Parts: sequence; C-alpha cells; structure tokens
Amino acid sequence: MRAWVFGDSVDTDVITPGRYMKLPVEEIAQHCLEPVSPGFATRVKRGDCVVAGRNFGCGSSREQAPAALKELGVAALIAESFAGIFFRNSLNLGLPALVCMEAKSIRDGDSLRIDYENSVIVNGGKRLAFEPIPPHLMQMVRDGGLLPHLEKRLKCRTTS
Repeated sequence: MRAWVFGDSVDTDVITPGRYMKLPVEEIAQHCLEPVSPGFATRVKRGDCVVAGRNFGCGSSREQAPAALKELGVAALIAESFAGIFFRNSLNLGLPALVCMEAKSIRDGDSLRIDYENSVIVNGGKRLAFEPIPPHLMQMVRDGGLLPHLEKRLKCRTTS
C-alpha cells in the first residue's frame, strides 16, 4: 500500500472541508484533503494509507472525515496520535487507526505492509511498531465497523 504523508494537527476541516458537509459522503470524498493536497481524492488508490504526525483528525467531531477517507478506499490511517473522537469514529466505521510513534519516519510514496497480528508496519527493511488494537475492536473493524458488527452479533444470537 502506498503511503500518503501529512503533517501534525490535520483537522477535520482539512480532511473534509466544511462547505461540502451538506453533500452525500460520496461527493464529500471527492474534496478530501483538498486544502493540503489538491487532487488527492483522484490520485489515491483503494488500499493506500494515510500517514500523519500528531493529533490527526482534531477539530470538529464530524464523522464524515473518516467516512470520506474510507469511501476513497483508504485502507488504514497511521499517525503518532489521533484526536479521540476521530479515532473512535474511524474504528466505528471499520477504518483502522494505528498509533505509531515512528510515523514520521514514513515518507510520501513509501510502500507499506501492515501486520495487524504482530502490530508492525513494514516499510522496506524497517519494522515500525504500532499500538495493538484490542481484539474486540479489531473484530469490529474486520466486520466493517460498528453497525455491521452489531448486526452480525444480533444475527448470531437470533439463530442460536
């Protein structure tokens, strides 16, 4: 997966500019990260990842920010730290948000591989540790997010 690298304190108004908030998420996504990377939405490929420094997703608590990234096919977010609500919104939508203290060592365009089982990002010959996502939350992410996860659990209970 290709790394798209951004800096510190990328807020939700940069991820999803406010003037597009009344549009459906499919249209909002076409303006994702436009203020700092014009054309990002047309160049990012399904399976790529977004890498940032500290406090990624700060600002308003709009769920559209991680939803737009997921709509574009971003497979994971990697940062030194995330704003709390953005972090939880990402996981709730099934978008892994990985806290990696060495995120700034990743360069734009690097080819990454994520080993969720061992909590490691492989970048060439380097192995970068990230904070493990607790198993119950990782299962929720694998299920596609909170709503699909709950639907799956409810379905299992009604068929038992």
